[in-house]
Amino acid sequence: MSLSTDEILAMTISGDADVLRVRSALRAEAQRAGLSLTAETKLVTAGSELARNILRYATTRQGLVSIERLDRDGRRGVKAVFSDSGPGIADLDRAMSDGFSTGGSLGLGLPGSRRLVDEFAIESDASGTSVVIAQWSR
Repeated sequence: MSLSTDEILAMTISGDADVLRVRSALRAEAQRAGLSLTAETKLVTAGSELARNILRYATTRQGLVSIERLDRDGRRGVKAVFSDSGPGIADLDRAMSDGFSTGGSLGLGLPGSRRLVDEFAIESDASGTSVVIAQWSR
């Protein structure tokens, strides 16, 4: 499936197979947008981490991702929005620092994802978390 710049692909994340589908969709859209192999790999890696975080930390162990191709000022890119329905991140500043984890991991997922992409935004409250990432062609 290919997106035009005004279409959005929405996918449910509720299991490991969905993480693979997210990775595949991000890779395909990155290639269609003309991202370099490095930019594509960074986008896919960040997206994979965010999808896995939904499975690990969301109350329902499921969430959504929406993927869209971007075209701004002659540059093309890919944006993905990952969202879940809670419980939210109690201390967002700590969660965005290397080494902090409430799940026994290395605590590199969110800060690492932020470093991999060109744009990163996160919002979280008791009703859930939303992370927006974007990667642009050079």
